[in-house]
Amino acid sequence: MFPPSMQLCQRCVRLLRRGMISVITIKHPPTNYAAAFQQPLDDHTTSMKRMCSSLTLHRNLHSGQRSSLTSKGTFGVGARRGLCESAAQHCQLKQHDCEEPEARSIIPHKQGQAPSIKLPLTALVDLEDVPRLSALEEISDEEAIQIVVPHALPPTSFSLRDYVDQSETLTKLVQLGVDLWKLEQRPNVGSMLVRLDFQSDVAPRLLFLKDLGVQDGQLGSIITTNPFILTEELDKLKARVSYLKAKKFSSSSIASMVSKAPYLLNFNIKRMDNRLGFYQVTLGLNSEKTRDIITRLPRLLCGSLEPVKENLKVYELEFGFRTNEIQHMVTEVPKILTANKTKLNKIFNYIHNTMGIPHSLIAKFPQVLNTQFLRIKERHLFLKYLGRAQYDPAEPNYISLERLVKLPDDVFCTSVALATVDDFECFQKTL
Repeated sequence: MFPPSMQLCQRCVRLLRRGMISVITIKHPPTNYAAAFQQPLDDHTTSMKRMCSSLTLHRNLHSGQRSSLTSKGTFGVGARRGLCESAAQHCQLKQHDCEEPEARSIIPHKQGQAPSIKLPLTALVDLEDVPRLSALEEISDEEAIQIVVPHALPPTSFSLRDYVDQSETLTKLVQLGVDLWKLEQRPNVGSMLVRLDFQSDVAPRLLFLKDLGVQDGQLGSIITTNPFILTEELDKLKARVSYLKAKKFSSSSIASMVSKAPYLLNFNIKRMDNRLGFYQVTLGLNSEKTRDIITRLPRLLCGSLEPVKENLKVYELEFGFRTNEIQHMVTEVPKILTANKTKLNKIFNYIHNTMGIPHSLIAKFPQVLNTQFLRIKERHLFLKYLGRAQYDPAEPNYISLERLVKLPDDVFCTSVALATVDDFECFQKTL
C-alpha cells in the first residue's frame, strides 16, 4: 500500500487501472535518489529498467524545480507530476513488454549487486482503495475532445421525429407502418406515445390484434387511426370481443370490423348492445340481417345515432319511401344510413324530379344515392343529347340506373350511349 504521504493524480489512477504500469514505493528513501536509481540492477526485468530510466529522466527534467523531492524522503508535487509524465511515456511501450510475467512482480536485488543503501520495495498498488474519478478534475484538451456525451431527449418538441432514434416504441411503430406525422397533429397523442413502453404496453396489444385475426399490414393503419387502443386494458378488450362472439359474430367478421372501424373495441359492451338493439328494432330486421349490415359497416356501432335517425326520417317523410323499401335499401347499401343529408337531397331531387325515375326503381338500385352527383348529371345530359335517355322498363331501349352509373366511361359510351369516348369528352367541355 502507499504511505499516507504518497498521493497519485487521477491520470496515474486511470493508467494503473488499465494494467499498463507498475508502481513501486519507498519506505526508507535514501539521501541520494539519483545514485540509487543509477545503480545496476541485473536481475530486474526489462520493464523495471525502463521504469527506473523513466524516473531518472523525470529527475533530470525537473532538477530545476524546488518541489521535485523533499528533504523528508517523500515525493513532492513535482515528483508526482513527473510520475504522471513518466507513466504516460511508459504507456507507449510495446504490448509484449507489458504482458511479460516479470512485469507483474518485483524481484529483489541480488545480495552481491545490491546498492550501498537498500531500497525495500512494497507490493503493487491496491486499485480498490484508490479514490474514484472526481467530476471536478481538470483534464487536458485532448481528453476533453475524446469525451462522448449521449444526446439527451429534448424537453419539448413540435415533432416526434426528435424522439424516434431514442425511443424503442416509436421505432417499432414506424416499422409497423404507423404514420407518426398524423398522430403528432392530434393533441396529447405524441406525449402519450413517448411515455409508452414497447414491451409492457404496445407488444401485448399487438399480439392481441394478431390473435384476433388482424393482418400484419393492417396494424399500422389501425394504430394510426386509433392510437388509444394501446392504452386500453387487455381485459376490457377481450371482454368486448367475447360479447361480439356471443352475438354470433364470427372471428373473421370481428377482425374485419376492427380493421374497418379501429375505434370499435374502445367502446364498452353496454354501448354496443344499445346500438345493435336500435338497428334491429328501428329497421325491423332479424338478427342475421342486422349482423350483416354491422359487419359491412361497423362504424354504425361507433358513431352517433342522431345522423342515422335523421336520414331515416328523410327517406320516409321527405322522399316518400315506404318501410319495406327503406329496409331493402339499407340491407343493400348500409352506407346510405350515414350519408350526407345535403348530398342525398341533391341526388334524389335530380333523379326523381328531373330524370323522372319513380321510387320503386330507385329502391331497386339504391347505389345511385351513393354516387357522385356530377357523374349522374353528365351521363344523363349526354344521353338526352343523343336522344337515348329512356329509363322506363316498359319502353324499348330501356337504360337501368345500374348501367347508368356503374359502368366505366368507355363501356358506357360504346354499349349504352352508342358513341365514342371522344364524343363524350367533347360534350363534357360544353357543360
